[in-house]
Amino acid sequence: MANLKLSHIYKVYDNGHKAVNDFSIDIADREFIVFVGPSGCGKSTTLRMIAGLETITAGDLFIGDTLVNDMEPKDRDIAMVFQSYALYPHMTVYENMAFGLRNRKMPEAEIKERVLKAAKMLDIEDYLERKPKEMSGGQRQRVALGRALVRDPKVFLLDEPLSNLDAKLRAAMRTEITALHKSLNTTFIYVTHDQVEAMTMGTRIVVMKNGYVQQIDTPMNLYNLPYNKFVAGFIGTPQMNFFDVRLKREGDIVGILFANGDVAKVPYENVSKIHSRYLTGEVPAIFGIRPEHINIERDGGGLKFVITNVERLGNETIIHGKLGDSLGEFTMKDEGNNIVVKVVDRDDLAIGDIVYAVPNPNKVHFFDAETEVTLMNKIPTYNTVPATVNGDRMTLLGNAVALPPVFAAALGEADHFELSIPPQAIVPGSDFALKVARIENVDGQNLAYLSNGDSYLFALVDETVTEGQTYGFSLLNEQLNLTADGEQVLAAVSEEESFLGTFSKEERHENGGRVYHFFYNIGNYSLEAEQEKGFKINAIDGDNCYKNTYRYSVNRNDIQLTDGTAPCITAPVLELLDYGNVCFAKVDAAGQSVLVNVPAGFADPEVRIALKSEDVSVYSTRIDMKIC
Repeated sequence: MANLKLSHIYKVYDNGHKAVNDFSIDIADREFIVFVGPSGCGKSTTLRMIAGLETITAGDLFIGDTLVNDMEPKDRDIAMVFQSYALYPHMTVYENMAFGLRNRKMPEAEIKERVLKAAKMLDIEDYLERKPKEMSGGQRQRVALGRALVRDPKVFLLDEPLSNLDAKLRAAMRTEITALHKSLNTTFIYVTHDQVEAMTMGTRIVVMKNGYVQQIDTPMNLYNLPYNKFVAGFIGTPQMNFFDVRLKREGDIVGILFANGDVAKVPYENVSKIHSRYLTGEVPAIFGIRPEHINIERDGGGLKFVITNVERLGNETIIHGKLGDSLGEFTMKDEGNNIVVKVVDRDDLAIGDIVYAVPNPNKVHFFDAETEVTLMNKIPTYNTVPATVNGDRMTLLGNAVALPPVFAAALGEADHFELSIPPQAIVPGSDFALKVARIENVDGQNLAYLSNGDSYLFALVDETVTEGQTYGFSLLNEQLNLTADGEQVLAAVSEEESFLGTFSKEERHENGGRVYHFFYNIGNYSLEAEQEKGFKINAIDGDNCYKNTYRYSVNRNDIQLTDGTAPCITAPVLELLDYGNVCFAKVDAAGQSVLVNVPAGFADPEVRIALKSEDVSVYSTRIDMKIC
């Protein structure tokens, strides 16, 4: 048994095409993970990199605690089931299943025991003497599974194994493979383009598009809480309906304003995680609703449409319609104007009927019109809070606190501004106090809804905070964004700093042999790289690595102030940034502007800074890719 870890995996071909971009996931022992997405999204390429059939351009792949990037496929203790079955046509079923074991020089008695055991498990005992051509597609699929099963591998990889089967047989084989996973109690990684397979088989699903991971989550979280419009549309059959809308809040109700003038309404409480700027009626958004979450009414109260087709499937009926009250001219594609509704026990609907779609207010989805990312994140990205300046103090959330010098400099003459506050920037303290309306557990974190007038301030809190209490808190000022007169005047401080530099190698004679030493070069500062990272950079970029420019990224807390006795970067201080709770020196580090943590009251004209090799992450500037 084994867990797997894929850390910043890339696959870049010689022509520069990125088939897989920054793929990271921790797969627990005995999980059933499904990679799903349209053709060309990179799911099979990722599977083949795990198997060792494709080289990894950059990143690390661990099986258990072993780094296997350069390990031969046969040594990874992985079994793979291919889409085409890949059975030897001249061999019997028994010989196909035994072939790999014989190549490993396993005793014949043990081979026979394993083959018979697998055949019994897969119900193909009566076919062991047949050739593949004498069997049905489903039976051949069982043989391919059996050939993998007899190896007793740590991990099973399955690459669209059911795509060649008819619909009825696919459904049966889905059940059998799921039962096999539970019986074997080992790790399965399964690739498919069929979202029904993904939803019914996986403990977790990885949704991919154009080489990028869109979302990794449980089947029901993907269905109920899609991260973006692509995931929302890909998961679920028929797919989610999407409409261009604007949202207008009036008291406790939010109106969904459609382009044709129709209006649907939802309680504000249901959409309270949507940022207030989307609720003014002026910012475009995308409204999503699944066909099964729409009721059809005859007498108004929703989105008017005319029925264009009715598909009666026995247990349910699929209603297709076109917005408005006229069938109009037929087109194969009229996105944004068509609607699909799934209903049960509705025999009264016919083509040409004019009806109204009423969305379930508890099942609505909203996405940004440009990024197509959800507006209803499980944990909101930030809160926006108005504030005013009164001398050397600022007033917000019902209290006046010291105005940080950095804020004062950024605001200039402005005396009204907005703070964008991430939930994680709200920490226990005594500056402010709000009542906890409720606590929601989100992926193991406690999200507090703090009552702030007619809306909420969202904060991450520990388990000691309970509903109904008054929560005292302060703000981490360096994590806030400031906006005045509609323009951002101060951005939050990033947790990381980056240095552009070069990479070099030095050959030394040590202990009777040649030893290579590698260096990150930032201006005149040279930091010896960990040898493993040095060889990795060289392996990825070849000898060009000594000509390329790299971005060396490090967490700011890992930038060390030194006394200059060891190699370091001497950096003149350009200005001091006092946030009240923390202070930074903005310095010129080898021609690059960098923020460095300094103690309050710091007054030196320059700093000397150094890095630790193990804290440095290396990125290619030629191809946007993390190397190590």
